[in-house]
Amino acid sequence: MLLLALDTATPAVTVALFDAEAGRVLAARERVDARRHGELLMPSVDAVLTEAGRRIADVGALVAGTGPGPYTGLRVGLVTAAALGAARGVPVYGVPTLDGIAHASGLREPFVVATDARRKEVYWAEYADADTRVGGPAVDRPGEIAERVADRPAVGAGTALYPEAFPGARADLPAHASAGALAAIAAQRLAAGTPLDAPRPLYLRRPDAREPAGYKAVTPPPAEASARR
Repeated sequence: MLLLALDTATPAVTVALFDAEAGRVLAARERVDARRHGELLMPSVDAVLTEAGRRIADVGALVAGTGPGPYTGLRVGLVTAAALGAARGVPVYGVPTLDGIAHASGLREPFVVATDARRKEVYWAEYADADTRVGGPAVDRPGEIAERVADRPAVGAGTALYPEAFPGARADLPAHASAGALAAIAAQRLAAGTPLDAPRPLYLRRPDAREPAGYKAVTPPPAEASARR
């Protein structure tokens, strides 16, 4: 079965076409640009399918990174996956983005993954190895977790932003999400008969957007308008 995986929970727009039976990525695209998720995602999907010589009709399931991540970027990937899945009548699975970064690290020892949550915070999780999450995901200020994670390797862009909190940061390992890693996780779980998550976003906190309050009236209410006639 072919899996089309995509993730927009980090500054990277990443897409991969994965052959679950062969256990390998057929084609992949990654572009780091936090402001152009919506603009870059579908062209990346088209490019991946073209490179692999496949069509969207050949895809048996979709895999979407569920974050955690910033509200706007994260929902671009999830909505796109949901739309493609509905159009083709194929299932859509969710895999936490931090799990994908952990898997791509290949580490076989306890470590942490942290990505940029903005507001001087990080999204982070703890792992026993590359495929076993044992804590999180959560969102915190780096200083609040520094003592807890200081003795372990640390992976992800959030660790580079706050080196004082992550002295074990591994710059040689992946900083952002990998759609290929997400697909590999999904393929492993499907083969093992392990249930996969629904494609629901892990926001962890409320979005920055708020409904405006205190509107200024620009027209008189109906009763007042009628009295003036």
